[in-house]
Amino acid sequence: QLQFVESGGGLVQPGGSLRLSCAASGFTLDYDGIGWFRQAPGKAHEGVSCISSKDGSTYYADSVKGRFTISRDNTKNTVYLQSDTPKPEDTAVYYCAACRRVGSRYEYDYWGQGTRVTVSS
Repeated sequence: QLQFVESGGGLVQPGGSLRLSCAASGFTLDYDGIGWFRQAPGKAHEGVSCISSKDGSTYYADSVKGRFTISRDNTKNTVYLQSDTPKPEDTAVYYCAACRRVGSRYEYDYWGQGTRVTVSS
């Protein structure tokens, strides 16, 4: 019912900017919002951000809070993830997915193929 296509990944230098795009299709009411999670090499996946489809409220993981910004363009069915202060620790494959809040945590489902981000000099 939902499909996501991520783009914008690649090599990013510290001090540079990161801008990821997520094109969503297959509309459904089975999700609270659209967001991002990531998986660094050799590590488990980590929820990064989520933006509500209901009121536009946002969630950020502590590891990216204050550095990343999530936004959406409803006319284009596109969600963005941006940062002008990427760090080497942000190196990971980033996945766009449907997200929902469950208690104090967020769950992600129906993710796309991902886009690889490498932050290195």
